[in-house]
Amino acid sequence: MSDIGDEKYVMLTTFTKDGRAKPTPIWVAPFDGGVAVWTVADSWKVKRIRNTPRVTVQGSDARGTKLHGPVLEGTATILDAADTARVRDAIAAKYGIIGRLTLLGSRLRRGPAGTVGIAIVAG
Repeated sequence: MSDIGDEKYVMLTTFTKDGRAKPTPIWVAPFDGGVAVWTVADSWKVKRIRNTPRVTVQGSDARGTKLHGPVLEGTATILDAADTARVRDAIAAKYGIIGRLTLLGSRLRRGPAGTVGIAIVAG
C-alpha cells in the first residue's frame, strides 16, 4: 500500500450496499503505514465507506480515465478531527502550494468540520 501513496492521483473505488463499484479520482498521501485521502464530510464516498469499508485503490490520472499499476484491496476508516488534521498536513506537504490553496479554500467554504480524512490500509 505504501507505493500507492507516491501516486499523484488514485482511483478510489467504494462500494454500495448491493456491491456496485463507485470509482472516484482523488489525491492521496502516505499515512500511518497505509495511505489517506481527504474529502467533503457529507460526500457519497463517505456514506458508502460507513456502510461498507471495503475499497480498492489504483494509480490514475486526474480525471480517472487512465489507470495504471495494480488494483489494491483495502479497508477504509473515517478519521476523527485530530487525524483529519494530520491528513490535511500530509496533503499540504505532498501537493505544495496547490494543496495548501485547496485546503484553505475548502476551510473557508465549509469550515474545519466540512472535510474528513479517510485512512486506507491493505486487507
